[in-house]
Amino acid sequence: MSFAVLLMLALFAGLLFSIYLFSKKSKTLSRTVLFGLIVGSVFGLALQFLFSEQPQATQDVLNWVSIVGKGYVGLLKMVIMPLVLVFMIAAVVKLEDQGSLGKISFVSISILLFTTAISALVGIAVTYGFDLNINSLVAGTRETAEMTTIQNKAATVADWTVPQMLLSFIPENPFADLSNARSTSIIAVVIFGVLVGIAARKVMLERSELATPIRTGVNALQATVMNLVKMVIALTPYGVAGLMANVVANSSGNDILNLLSFIVASYVAILIMFIVHGLLLSLVGVNPKEYFTKIWPVMTFAFTSRSSAASIPMNIDVQVNQLKVAPAIANLSASFGATIGQNGCAGIYPAMLAMMVAPSVGIDPMTIEFIIPLVGIIVISSFGIAGVGGGATFAALVVLPTMGLPIEIVALLISIEPLIDMARTTLNVSGAMVSGVITSKIMKVPLAATPALNDIKLTSNN
Repeated sequence: MSFAVLLMLALFAGLLFSIYLFSKKSKTLSRTVLFGLIVGSVFGLALQFLFSEQPQATQDVLNWVSIVGKGYVGLLKMVIMPLVLVFMIAAVVKLEDQGSLGKISFVSISILLFTTAISALVGIAVTYGFDLNINSLVAGTRETAEMTTIQNKAATVADWTVPQMLLSFIPENPFADLSNARSTSIIAVVIFGVLVGIAARKVMLERSELATPIRTGVNALQATVMNLVKMVIALTPYGVAGLMANVVANSSGNDILNLLSFIVASYVAILIMFIVHGLLLSLVGVNPKEYFTKIWPVMTFAFTSRSSAASIPMNIDVQVNQLKVAPAIANLSASFGATIGQNGCAGIYPAMLAMMVAPSVGIDPMTIEFIIPLVGIIVISSFGIAGVGGGATFAALVVLPTMGLPIEIVALLISIEPLIDMARTTLNVSGAMVSGVITSKIMKVPLAATPALNDIKLTSNN
């Protein structure tokens, strides 16, 4: 390891210590996360500037920096399945009206699919407004090489039918699903947790002497898992710094400039959907400004990690503690939102790509005969497909062939995929939280009947 690499690592360690000192002064997670994002971005820019002619040195530094960023994501993934399972069991056990669980699920999923349909229409409108088309894209060496991988992925999802997708939700092997072995493992664990909760309720009714021990055990387990989550979330500013350093250091200025119009259009579409989220919340009496202020740490993590699934622990915690959503609703909306109806990956992205590529095969994309089937297919394909790694790519690989469109455009955009995916993931997570908040307002499930969950403090002994 060269002296320059050691020097940069020492600098990064110093920056992490500065985040610690800042956390002692601010004592709020949101401000410290923002500080971590800035610190990581500056460090990534420094790597680009200082080692522009030494890519290996940059990679050597990032290999160590990734321990902080990827390590943090790994810890969050560690708590996802225990959190989903325990919270789902607890939600059912403590839900006064068991029949309302089905209603909660229906309302939550309906909102997710409704916002996905809106996001598809927004993607269509923005693509038309920016006059984007496939002719403005030029395939480079990297994109040409990526085409083989894209074609292989297309073959993987070509035979993916709706009945097969629904069957995949069944937790045939709960232990395998707890290890996140399948793309639909999260939904399977939710279903398993519901069934275990229903079984526990029946035991409580049939054997009254076990009712108190079951409630006490569930409360203790839920409080323990939640404390574990809080311990991991307290590391968010450091994880965000590591993730952002990697993103900025690996960004190519030339790629960004070549595809700037598509990047700008994508961010405009995503911004419009955030406004739509705010409007929907205002309709149920929620102040959009307060909402976005409270979910800022979750959005920051989603932006840097590009993982809706890894955001589930923070998603649930903020919904329960900050947005005052009942645990049952928070768990369902966060879990469903990571695999169903993702506004950014399954809504905006495939809609924009379909609009861009349609003229190349002689189709007028602004006809009602094209738009209605496109929105319908996008909504249906958002059921489960977005839960697969690279959700936006898989969503596009389902939508484009179904509409009779070529898939080459997916490879042409591969160079800027991470830059846009950060904002798409943030929108996905916000969509899940909007679903939870609105469902909570509609169903009016009380926040009570859950262990005391204290707000996260960076100065906590945890």
